[in-house]
Amino acid sequence: MYKIKYFTIILFLSTIISCGQKEIKTPTNSENMFENFISKDKFKEETAIFYPGLSDEKLKPVLTELINKSAEDFQKIAQKGNATEEEYQNAIENGLNRFSSIYLELDTEDRERICTYYEELMDIVGLESSGGHLNNFMYGFDPSK
Repeated sequence: MYKIKYFTIILFLSTIISCGQKEIKTPTNSENMFENFISKDKFKEETAIFYPGLSDEKLKPVLTELINKSAEDFQKIAQKGNATEEEYQNAIENGLNRFSSIYLELDTEDRERICTYYEELMDIVGLESSGGHLNNFMYGFDPSK
């Protein structure tokens, strides 16, 4: 009787601990992908995604630096080799918070472009969800909730 009870408790606790802690296997070529991402020219006009370019060109160095810092955050997490979804989602939240001082200077297209850069970073590591952080950044709330 006690063996079954202890086994059930251990199984239950291990299930709870593992939930939300999904480990993401870092792709072998992620280092090159991060370097390519960091080095590419950002916030330029891209007709393929209907992005007209920055609304205020003087913001380009600041925005580029902020996006690159987020890429470096992702890179550091990926280098550990045993990163969790939560770690990447926290990096997204922290990265987006860096934009708070200039948020009101960004138009909708610029905010959307920032989000697509984060989606590119998520694709590099195989992260499927931002945990609602991109929606909160874009709309001020998570419409899925």
